[in-house]
Amino acid sequence: MDIDLSRFSGPVIQNEIELEDRLTGPTPDVVRAVSELEGDLMILGVGGKMGPTLARLAARTMQDAGLNKRIIGVDLFPSNVHRERIEQAGVETIACDCLDRAALESLPDVPNLIFMAGRKFGSTGAEHLTWAVNTYLPALVAQRFCNSRIVVFSSGNVYPFTPILHGGPSEDHPTGPVGDYAQSCIGRERMFQYFSDRFGTKVLIFRLNYAVELRYGIILDIAQKVHAGIPIDLTMGNVNIIWQGDANARVLQSFALCDTPPRILNVTGPEIISIRWLARRLGHLMGREPVFTGSESETALISNSAQSVALFGYPTVPIGRVIEWVAYWVLIAGPTLDKPTHFETRDGKF
Repeated sequence: MDIDLSRFSGPVIQNEIELEDRLTGPTPDVVRAVSELEGDLMILGVGGKMGPTLARLAARTMQDAGLNKRIIGVDLFPSNVHRERIEQAGVETIACDCLDRAALESLPDVPNLIFMAGRKFGSTGAEHLTWAVNTYLPALVAQRFCNSRIVVFSSGNVYPFTPILHGGPSEDHPTGPVGDYAQSCIGRERMFQYFSDRFGTKVLIFRLNYAVELRYGIILDIAQKVHAGIPIDLTMGNVNIIWQGDANARVLQSFALCDTPPRILNVTGPEIISIRWLARRLGHLMGREPVFTGSESETALISNSAQSVALFGYPTVPIGRVIEWVAYWVLIAGPTLDKPTHFETRDGKF
């Protein structure tokens, strides 16, 4: 296939080896933050979309810092490939059904815990399971690891739809979740807040939206539609996006922010990205004309990330570069996770 590389401003990513290296390469700030951690680290829910690269980033960081600390990845591990890659990086793995209280109690004590377990897609029709994973499980974990510092993954979905011109909700904005998934995410936060208050557990609530890489994410969703000539719904006309490698780096830097009562931190890219502009930019790079349907709403599900940018700086990979990488990836038919984000959903049903 002939690809016009003159449309791209710099080098592109050619394969998964290069991609994994970009996603898991520690920066000096991450090495410094991990060096300051006291004791071992556990990642609970490591088998999802972000967990494997986060685990490998932690392992590479430990190696670069010359540290001899355990990194433990816990999950049911539906994918043996992910488990093998994690272990090859030097991460210990434990297969565990954490909804089983006895199994959860059998996990080793650790001073530092990242809680990533969650359920989103498939929630409609199985709301009880979503609530169990997103609210009941956090209550179990918050009790079991009440003596740990905990960075808790949450979602920007907990905010209401807000006017684009207002720049997105900051951390002190009232929540207004739409649908069972978003409501259960508030339930997750409330459980950690309750047990933090009860036991003095230091917690950071990490409200993320949306992390992307080349095999998954909003940019890939749009790029695939542009390439295939599928109409792009503009109703959810604007989004926030952050490179997954930068999101992972912020996770490891967040332990110093854990507090009681829990601190809340919005984590995403600083820009509000127009879906129409994104599709046109991808179309230019791929030599395709995007097809649109609908029109932009005045509100969107967005967040204001000013605090995290002030703390950690501008993302190391700007969104313009990620767009070029994804466009090239689609043109060469690079492998994907085949998991659409459904970012355009406005009724809260996933």
